Amino acid sequence: MTQDNKNNQGKSFTYKDAGVDIDAGERLVDKIKPMARSTKRAGADADLGGFGGLFDLKAAGYNDPIIVAATDGVGTKLKIAIETGNLSTVGIDLVAMCVNDLIVQGAEPLLFLDYFATGELKVDEAANIISGIAEGCRQAGCVLIGGETAEMPDMYKAGDFDLAGFSVGAAERDSLIDGKSISAGDAIIGLPSSGVHSNGFSLVRKLLEVNGISFSDNSTIYDNKTVGEVFLTPTNIYVKELLPLIKSGLVKGLAHITGGGLLDNIPRVLPDNTSATLDADKIKLLPEFGWLAKLGNLSPFELARTFNCGIGMAIIVDKNKSDLVIKELEKFDTYAQQIGVVNECTGKAKTQINGSAGTWGFDEPFSFETLSDA
Repeated sequence: MTQDNKNNQGKSFTYKDAGVDIDAGERLVDKIKPMARSTKRAGADADLGGFGGLFDLKAAGYNDPIIVAATDGVGTKLKIAIETGNLSTVGIDLVAMCVNDLIVQGAEPLLFLDYFATGELKVDEAANIISGIAEGCRQAGCVLIGGETAEMPDMYKAGDFDLAGFSVGAAERDSLIDGKSISAGDAIIGLPSSGVHSNGFSLVRKLLEVNGISFSDNSTIYDNKTVGEVFLTPTNIYVKELLPLIKSGLVKGLAHITGGGLLDNIPRVLPDNTSATLDADKIKLLPEFGWLAKLGNLSPFELARTFNCGIGMAIIVDKNKSDLVIKELEKFDTYAQQIGVVNECTGKAKTQINGSAGTWGFDEPFSFETLSDA
């Protein structure tokens, strides 16, 4: 018998001895059941506890539906939430990153599932995170139908956690948006972002680190906010204002401005031999982007290829419908304006961004486009 076995003779081990508290998991489920019920919608009742979630497409009003699915995470924005202890909004980010990817294809988000993994399950903290997920689902009009909580002490150090989300939506077969009808002359309308959203945070954290700035420092960008509070502003969810436009047939294409920034995302929905020409003078650069540009001496190209620069969603419509679409968006208290046009080009679709002297705080005029291999 080994020495270790001698020392453990007579001990009856439990799962909790290995770092996994089943009772805590059950307490968490009890806490989040009311949160899930608050997201109830036609097609699902949002009761938790089964091995899988059910959704009735017919009850949701679909006749000939196509299912669209998306999955995503929040990235290193979670590091800010962990460091500051502000856990209430990253759940909104998680939902936003998934449902905004559904709506760009013309799909209504119907259901959402989350995956929460941590080294040690702290029930109140986990409930705080999931309350944000439930809020995101309410904003998107989808049901929180289930999820998974994994306590893995050997995988995550104390205080760390990770989030992943999975969302399913549906669209009637004849209303899917694929961008094929986009042509030269179409208008590009920008919907404002709420801030950095959930992309580019590795650069954000690097710039703060090299400049000796803490997330607890008072912000010079917005009054009465810390740096952490500024950068934890949750991602806008664009579902409710875009669904009516999609159903009315006014939308030719949509681009969710995520990784790759304002520069690289719009070409993803453009046909070949077309380009998006954006007027930076019409894009209001949010203060946090100008501040980051100064901290890191970022070029306009690097700024636009990393961040959304104040535009969270681009909408492509017929030029004759641009004013109508903007008017419809105003009903949702959403500021929108035309920021560019679609032009003809040769080869792969791309974006060109032009700005005059003084635009976005840069002294010289600038003009650049998507790299040829993007």
